[in-house]
Amino acid sequence: MGFSIALIVFSLLLMLLVLMHKGKGGGLSDMFGGGMQSSVGGSSVAERNLDRITVVVGLIWFGLIVALALLMKLDG
Repeated sequence: MGFSIALIVFSLLLMLLVLMHKGKGGGLSDMFGGGMQSSVGGSSVAERNLDRITVVVGLIWFGLIVALALLMKLDG
């Protein structure tokens, strides 16, 4: 039960982190205004830190999925 709750929390956190990234080209980000230049944009250090945090949360998310799959296989 704890892995399921942790997976939900990390899934929501990962979605939030991905949505916080700046759009870097065409596609859906331009359609919704992500292509406009903004003075609110963070510095390159903040963007690099956001990248690192997103990768770490993504790896934890992946690890939780693998652990949950192994637990379900062992219980079945």
